[in-house]
Amino acid sequence: MQAYLFVHFKEKRTPDGEQVYFGVSKDGFNWEEVNDGNPVLWSYYGDKGVRDFTITRTKEGKFFILATDLSLSYGMLNQYQHSWDKISRNGSKCLVLWESDDLIHWSEQRMIKLGDEDFGCLWAPDLIYDKKNDDYVIHWSSSHSSNNNGEKGIYYSRTKDFVNFTEAKVLYQKEDSGVIDSAMYEEDGNYYLFLKSEKNPARIILMESENITGPFEKIEEFDNSMESLQSGEYEAPTAVKLEDGRWCLFLDFYGCSAEEQGYVPFIAEKMSTGRFIRSDKSFTFPYGYKHGTILTITMEEYESLKAYKKMPSEY
Repeated sequence: MQAYLFVHFKEKRTPDGEQVYFGVSKDGFNWEEVNDGNPVLWSYYGDKGVRDFTITRTKEGKFFILATDLSLSYGMLNQYQHSWDKISRNGSKCLVLWESDDLIHWSEQRMIKLGDEDFGCLWAPDLIYDKKNDDYVIHWSSSHSSNNNGEKGIYYSRTKDFVNFTEAKVLYQKEDSGVIDSAMYEEDGNYYLFLKSEKNPARIILMESENITGPFEKIEEFDNSMESLQSGEYEAPTAVKLEDGRWCLFLDFYGCSAEEQGYVPFIAEKMSTGRFIRSDKSFTFPYGYKHGTILTITMEEYESLKAYKKMPSEY
């Protein structure tokens, strides 16, 4: 049997919210907190806050977490002067990385500089293994000096060892709007890329390609699945393949007060159909999970995480 780990942060106005939290589930629908709902990892470098997590298990069995290097609790009042534009242009050119052999003991935080001075802030990384190249593709959203830090695009870098990284290249740009919050999955040899389109439409969209770096074609049927959702109120798509072969897509709803924010689930028989059915009544969370990624884990790993407790002195 497989279980599930959700790596996320909390929508709080204090610095402890923008740290690494774990949630676990036996079925992908009913979620439980880890470490009594306290952070598992804490950011001490860069902006001293982390958001928008992705996690992967490598073919060698190691685990890597990557995150946006950003603290609104510290920075919005301080270096960014209440300006999202300043964050977008002047935010961190690094992603934050931790690694582990067992999901319990983690390395010291590392700062991975994937953007040069032509890039704005690097947002919302995602990871996927490329079987053809036997390496890992890291992709994220960013503004860029090539269009005066206007509409954001999706960029990518490759790595085999999470130490050496290739120069960033464009993965996808949308002609009529910015795109952010990319999440990619493989099914039957094809690659599926979820994106938050900032306009035209201001909704989540789904793209498909035979190659991990594109070119990508839009799946129109997915638009039909999303047309009943309010525009501009969902972000941070993340999906997981359930044990029965179905896909569960989670979208982060933010069209409400911060304390009410959280993920909404959608179910599809196959990713390729683009037909996702909203399934609110079939899931529970202990509190609002914010922008994260789900990893399938073993029942043994689930039990270890459920028993995990970290003392304040251990941070």
